[in-house]
Amino acid sequence: MTKKTLFDKVWDAHVVDTIANGPQILYIDKHLIHEVTSPQAFQELEDRDIPVFRPDQIVATADHNTPTINQHLPIQDELSRKQLEQLSANCKKNNITLYALGHKYNGIVHVMAPELGITQPGMTIVCGDSHTSTHGAFGSIAFGIGTSQVAQVFASQCLLLTKPKSLRVTVNGHLKKGVLAKDVILYIIAKIGTNEGTGYFCEYAGDVFENMSMEGRMTVCNMSIEMGARGGMIAPDQTTFDYVTGREFAPKAETLQNKITYWKTLPTDADATFDKEYHFDAEDIEPMLTYGTNPGMGIKVSGHIPETSDVSFEKSLQYMNFEKGESLIGKPINFVFIGSCTNSRIEDFRVAAEYIKGKQKAQNVTAWLVPGSKQVESQIIAEGLKTIFDDAGFELRQPGCSACLAMNDDKIPQGEYCVSTSNRNFEGRQGQGARTILASPLMAAATAVEGRIVDISKQLN
Repeated sequence: MTKKTLFDKVWDAHVVDTIANGPQILYIDKHLIHEVTSPQAFQELEDRDIPVFRPDQIVATADHNTPTINQHLPIQDELSRKQLEQLSANCKKNNITLYALGHKYNGIVHVMAPELGITQPGMTIVCGDSHTSTHGAFGSIAFGIGTSQVAQVFASQCLLLTKPKSLRVTVNGHLKKGVLAKDVILYIIAKIGTNEGTGYFCEYAGDVFENMSMEGRMTVCNMSIEMGARGGMIAPDQTTFDYVTGREFAPKAETLQNKITYWKTLPTDADATFDKEYHFDAEDIEPMLTYGTNPGMGIKVSGHIPETSDVSFEKSLQYMNFEKGESLIGKPINFVFIGSCTNSRIEDFRVAAEYIKGKQKAQNVTAWLVPGSKQVESQIIAEGLKTIFDDAGFELRQPGCSACLAMNDDKIPQGEYCVSTSNRNFEGRQGQGARTILASPLMAAATAVEGRIVDISKQLN
């Protein structure tokens, strides 16, 4: 019998049909939508007089360009207001569940779906958003799709796809103090580059991922797209089952037990082969920082910017106003952002609060803390973390994508550096001319307190 990978098992279970010597028709279990990439798809269906095939398999939320202050007031920005109104109208018309702004389940699509138990192992999940790979942390096949594909799923609950190749990244050993999931994935991308995953679905294996919390696994899978992969996956295990159990829309009682029995069959078979493999040692990973304009341009906090000669590399350094060979330690920073679908879960704020407690934010720093959902916001308040943040001078805002992509008013001013827990450091990503340095919530918290970049590992040891 052919030995199968986790990816093979989930993919093969969803193939409806195979076109002769061509692509396959893949059934989609869950379709997540938001206000930015869905309007054109709804319009296409309307123009062609096609109904939404399975509205019960679609969940909508408002997140990308929602304001993160005064969400109870009418939205000032006209484009944002129109997009949210359009989403509400489309969902109402097509009988689709929507968690609108202010709803207790509202939040960033890749934060609220897992925390509500909508995301489950063994599923196929799509969304018109590149960071849909987040949900692969549960052992599901999850990936971003374009607007025309959103329309395809609306109409048929299926997609016509060519099966990607398989890649496995194994990390074994023990992580050093102060090294978080974000550092692990930034390290992997810095090592293999931003194109190495192109055409592949990546499975993360080894005891580092087995020992990670679900929040950490989601952070890792979230950034799979940044190494070019179609998505990332981690095999479901007891950590996964414990996380899913008891959540609002998760299976209950006997149904859950039957599901878990099936989920236990999903991990990759021993001796299954991958098209490509990488192995890394956990002891080699340190807190990471990016210095350039793509997530692969990363160094250890104790390291120096490489001495490479390459046109795009030179252009990146020019944009960032950095020099070859320089260290980032001691670099003054005026903006810090903890949030985004990468790092806006309760665990991220607990890590930040633990460091911040009893300290004060540096006077030169504007520090925005943006929870990924209303539920995370409630947990921050209930656990007393808001008090810690308030006392230290940090600003806790309301849920949304916020300064990750600056589609709302949360923009970093031109020429300023922002140490950010988001997933992309492209030119202008956080605002025109803004300079983004990607880091973990711990590194971001430390930067906000010190007003400059510090080697957190020296503080902790």
